[in-house]
Amino acid sequence: MNSPDAQRPTPAPHEPERRRYPRYTVQVQIEIRPEGTDVPMRLETTDLSRGGCYIQLMIPLPVGLRLHATLWLDGCPAVIRGLVVTCHPQFGNGIMFVDFEGDAELLLNRYLDAIVT
Repeated sequence: MNSPDAQRPTPAPHEPERRRYPRYTVQVQIEIRPEGTDVPMRLETTDLSRGGCYIQLMIPLPVGLRLHATLWLDGCPAVIRGLVVTCHPQFGNGIMFVDFEGDAELLLNRYLDAIVT
């Protein structure tokens, strides 16, 4: 005979958060150019953090693709090199920021700090 205790499911362990930085739901103009092409795609972010962003695309880019991105933060361009790290068919891509050009990192930090305060 089965006791009620034997039927209880074991709670799943919580996975630790993998992100290094908090993510904010914010729409920011972004222009991306996959490496090797001169054709820009003009989109908006759905999420943004100090470490990357998420963009919606019906036909997403492949994981591992390197790209150049320009975020327009309060009218100022922040030029960033990125890497596609997630791909969700018919939805979009997660992009990790790899390198910041000029004062792009400072512009991004100021923009995100203003959201929080």
